[in-house]
Amino acid sequence: MPAATRDRPWLFRTYAGHSTAQASNALYRANLAKGQTGLSVAFDLPTQTGHDSDHPLARGEVGKVGVPVCHLGDMRALFQGIPLERMNTSMTINATAPWLLALYVALAEEQGADIAVLQGTVQNDIIKEYLSRGTYICPPEPSLRMITDVAAWTRAQMPKWNPMNVCSYHLQEAGATPEQELAYALATATAVLDDLRAKVPAEDFPAMVGRISFFVNAGIRFVTEMCKMRAFTELWDEIARTRYGVEDPKYRRFRYGVQVNSLGLSEQQPENNVYRILLEMLAVTLSKNARARAVQLPAWNEALGLPRPWDQQWSLRMQQILAYETDLLEYDDLFDGNPAVERKVAALKEAARAELARIDAMGGAVGAIEHMKSRLVESNAERIARIESGETVVVGVNRWQEGEPSPLTAGEETIMTADPGAEADQIARLVAWRESRDEAAVGRALAALREAAASGANIMPPSIEAARAGATTGEWGEVIRSVFGRYRAPTGVARAPSNRTEGLEELRAAVDAASDRLGRRLSFLVGKPGLDGHSNGAEQIAARARDCGMKITYEGIRQTPEEIVAAARHAGAHVIGLSILSGSHLPLVRETLEGLRGAGLAHVPVVVGGIIPEGDVRKLRAMGVARVYTPSDFRLDRIMQDIVSLAGGKVRQPA
Repeated sequence: MPAATRDRPWLFRTYAGHSTAQASNALYRANLAKGQTGLSVAFDLPTQTGHDSDHPLARGEVGKVGVPVCHLGDMRALFQGIPLERMNTSMTINATAPWLLALYVALAEEQGADIAVLQGTVQNDIIKEYLSRGTYICPPEPSLRMITDVAAWTRAQMPKWNPMNVCSYHLQEAGATPEQELAYALATATAVLDDLRAKVPAEDFPAMVGRISFFVNAGIRFVTEMCKMRAFTELWDEIARTRYGVEDPKYRRFRYGVQVNSLGLSEQQPENNVYRILLEMLAVTLSKNARARAVQLPAWNEALGLPRPWDQQWSLRMQQILAYETDLLEYDDLFDGNPAVERKVAALKEAARAELARIDAMGGAVGAIEHMKSRLVESNAERIARIESGETVVVGVNRWQEGEPSPLTAGEETIMTADPGAEADQIARLVAWRESRDEAAVGRALAALREAAASGANIMPPSIEAARAGATTGEWGEVIRSVFGRYRAPTGVARAPSNRTEGLEELRAAVDAASDRLGRRLSFLVGKPGLDGHSNGAEQIAARARDCGMKITYEGIRQTPEEIVAAARHAGAHVIGLSILSGSHLPLVRETLEGLRGAGLAHVPVVVGGIIPEGDVRKLRAMGVARVYTPSDFRLDRIMQDIVSLAGGKVRQPA
């Protein structure tokens, strides 16, 4: 039956930010003019990890995967001409969420806005950073405390603001099954609410349950994904009612935004990605009772590099056509009473409840981080194995690879390239900012921030004062690191081989033979230089090398080139693999190769993997890189064959 009135559509977003605040501002204003109804801000890796643009670890990373925001001046430039009081802004920021929200509040005050009416979200989900994305700063316990500090402060000062966006998006990107995505996201939400309970008056707590939002992923199995969203909706209502005693149904509503799956986008025949994105969008829009409140779609060519404004416009038009040209929003829920849907939803809920019980038995999400991380690595390995074997069909990748050349990928400007002068420009403005500010005021504000962090006082008021005074992202981050300490999350890659060795007999024999010739076990080092926390590829390469019988060295994310060189010397590495997905491969690989030459290790072959344009592949090979792997190289066994060959062994090539 058609609904009595046509429903309002969801918020239309595109995930954007690059180069500089000024360039990103131009993109935001252009997208708003094209009909986008909400902003979704991507920050670069130094900003995400609490470093200024001129920090040594930021070299090559500035403006690559998002916009650099070092201080209030950058925030002004980012939202120039955009009245925050009339905007719904989602900021994808986690470890530095208190700081970026503080800058946003300080800017809104400058604009004369009433901060109590500001609408939007900070993602502020640090648990998934330990599990999948890697942009954490300090250990889990103080990180959880800062999440709930933000929530408690917004309750009093910004009641329309969502203080946390529980993010299961990256869990699926790391290989989570639908059941794991449900369980791990809900466990994160309960960990936050359990901690928040002590920070807000009891009468206000139900409303705070209602302010927790979610950010989810939708994959290509769109019936399963639609059922997953219905399961999320029902489980969250159940948790809010039984665990927290929330009686008002509006506070038990599962409110979520979605970015559909990027993991499944293929570099091969990338035009096929348009259909994938459309089907994934349907999973979160068809069911009225579990419909997303905001949708952002990747561009068809994100497996190749940075999408152009036209590519983002194409994805925006996809949403608008569904919302305004079809009759979807005129009908009640299309799936209520469907027995197949009810069976699938029930099965997902049962499996998620069982996993939630395991996590609760470990002390909750914080205590279960290592367990969840290892489960994600294993489930991702199983996913990749199914694609390699052909059990999971990916059109254009492992079946029907032959096809006509795509005119969409012809020419030199099919993807955006980062402005090579943007980093220097950003650093110059940062230096000028520091020279123009009141250093004494900044010193007082940072001292107050340090005192609040150490004493347990709410972190938001002194963060806002520091923003007003002119402190920088790196200075805020350094105070947090100095008080709470540094942390290295578990890699999820066990040293002991798994039982997943079927089909690896020839490779294992080749590794044994090569090891005999080398006089010791073939040693392979996997390194993650720079600030890039996308560790899925590195983890899977390390796990497969381990299962093939190699001695692996993998210490996780955020290593400097110097640390990688030192680890290679210590391990006696025969081959070094570098994984970089942030677009910073050229400077980081160059620096690592120079370090190897300086250490007398120039003879050790280096292989590199990442989202690397063809032109950069040629540059890396000219530097001396032995092999370059892109998303099209999905067969891990062939990469293992290359490693054995580079180490001086021989492997029989497949017919």
